[in-house]
Amino acid sequence: MTPPTTGPATGQASPPDALSGPSASAAPSAPSAEEARARLGAVRAEVAKAVVGQDAAVSGLLVALLCGGHVLMEGVPGTAKTLLVRSLAGALDVDTRRVQFTPDLMPGDITGSMVIDGQRGELAFREGPVFTHLLLADEINRTPPKTQSALLEAMEEGQVSVDGTTHRLPAPFLVAATQNPVEHEGTYPLPEAQLDRFLLKVVLPVPERDEELEILRRHATGFDPRDVAAAGVRPVAGAADVLAGRRAVAAVQIAPEILGYVVDIARATRRLPSLSLGVSPRGATALLHAARAWAWLTGRDFVTPDDVKALAHATLAHRLGLRPEAELEGVDVAQVLSAALDAVPVPR
Repeated sequence: MTPPTTGPATGQASPPDALSGPSASAAPSAPSAEEARARLGAVRAEVAKAVVGQDAAVSGLLVALLCGGHVLMEGVPGTAKTLLVRSLAGALDVDTRRVQFTPDLMPGDITGSMVIDGQRGELAFREGPVFTHLLLADEINRTPPKTQSALLEAMEEGQVSVDGTTHRLPAPFLVAATQNPVEHEGTYPLPEAQLDRFLLKVVLPVPERDEELEILRRHATGFDPRDVAAAGVRPVAGAADVLAGRRAVAAVQIAPEILGYVVDIARATRRLPSLSLGVSPRGATALLHAARAWAWLTGRDFVTPDDVKALAHATLAHRLGLRPEAELEGVDVAQVLSAALDAVPVPR
């Protein structure tokens, strides 16, 4: 694996069919672990029909699905962040919704709110777009922190609490959020608590020359990024495959030495003088789960140190805080995390 590196804006949710892909339907019978792995692996080929490159981001989305986690994708405008999620939605037979985050978006526009039931004349809960399997939170950092925080409970506990009543979200549930770099105008940095809810943060790079040439070739021959179905993207896996994969991932073996390796990496970040915030125990468990999922996706029932290292940057970098003096010296989080990884002995 190449390790993952670290409509108009109306503020309203799109209708259920705003993303490519049919509505959710369970498989006729529970698939085996091998069937689930094959189908989820086929998702890559389907996404590649619409998206050139960005393999690390596709891997991250699959890992998050298998862990019950969420993914934050960052990149400059035009690096196919939204197209990637739309293509994933087209390759999965699950319910999908999209919310365009804007400065005037309110928390109830995401989670739902109490409204008057015209027939009964009383208040009733109307579900928001978060009640889906795959939620595209587009340009999440263009809305203020108050609205961003509306997703905290949903992402952490798979539920929404409104007016004293808890409403469970469907399973699986994945938030795939996109954002432009925070230095761009009109953006609000995500609070630390919000960042910590994302299992992975994947940075989408500007494509290499050959990849960009392929993108232009596709557009020259009629590719329309607004219609991924026309590119041939079709559903090849469903919710049952994801849930079967999760059960298989939970059975992946992890040796005590590997557990110690994960803990030592987390503790090493807490001792670095250039960091004001190291990896928390939540970050260490996130790395454990991500490494397990990647091991299973690659056909193994045990975790290796390479699995841990492959997912370390995407899982941990966004949980670290640089000291101001380190930023002034031009140090970045990726460098610091690499130094921590190099300092921890690899178990043999």
